[in-house]
Amino acid sequence: MIKIENVSKAFDDIKAVDRVSVEINEKIVFGLLGTNGAGKSTLLRMAAGVLKPDSGTITVDDKKVYDNPAAKRNIYFVSDTPYFFPNATPEDMEKYLINQYPDFASLKFSRYLKSFSLAYDRKINTYSKGMKRQLALLLGICSGTKYLFCDESFDGLDPVMRQGIKSIFAKEMDERGLTPVIASHNLRELEDICDHVGLLHRGGVLLSKDLDDLKLNIQRVQCVFASEEDEKKLEEKIDMVKEETSGSLRTYTIRGTREDTQKLFGEVNTIFYEILPLSLEEIFISETEVAGYDIKKLIMG
Repeated sequence: MIKIENVSKAFDDIKAVDRVSVEINEKIVFGLLGTNGAGKSTLLRMAAGVLKPDSGTITVDDKKVYDNPAAKRNIYFVSDTPYFFPNATPEDMEKYLINQYPDFASLKFSRYLKSFSLAYDRKINTYSKGMKRQLALLLGICSGTKYLFCDESFDGLDPVMRQGIKSIFAKEMDERGLTPVIASHNLRELEDICDHVGLLHRGGVLLSKDLDDLKLNIQRVQCVFASEEDEKKLEEKIDMVKEETSGSLRTYTIRGTREDTQKLFGEVNTIFYEILPLSLEEIFISETEVAGYDIKKLIMG
């Protein structure tokens, strides 16, 4: 488990991270969401032991991570701008990382390179941006670490390659308990892979919840009531987050399980009602609007 407790970091007079506390459990995909400048990269670099917090503590499996090689061996950090040695090939990077990470899986690395059509002996500086990102992720996956930090690492990957990497994540999580932590400014990028999502804004955590809890406890319902009395009767009982009207059609976003929602609507007379699926973006919009924020302005994905 990664524990980040009351952590702050400033660069001169700019507060990049402001009293952040969050826990990242093992064997889940944790999505760290926020606009550029929200503090995602700084927080990841502190969690990886690259930067030292000004205050607060960060522990990885109960070990303080900064200036601690033993803790860092459990972490691989994939930067938003992957670095490779000048004129290096994937083979050169593999040889270097084997010395840093004793559990580096060479056979697996070779197999993944072939799957992604990346030449083992080709100079990396001849790769495209997307190919470099693929290689950086594959090196991280094959490092054998327990935690893999990805900072905007899916940016520049086409949909097929992105899905391929996500499939590998799922396989590695199942086989050896990999815990990926993915920072992104694009909410849609995280929706189909993350188990838990944290939203950073202006250096602080605005929201941190399990995706299943978010999806199970908020519903969107479209309905047409048989009468105004039925409409009023229902609205007195529901925990309403948002309501929209288009003629006689009402669209409610309400808190509660699907079963509770069905029961409430079954107690009033409607011409029809339908419970509609909510996207992660719609859930976040609802949650953050209640907190006084407009996520549409915060997240420009």
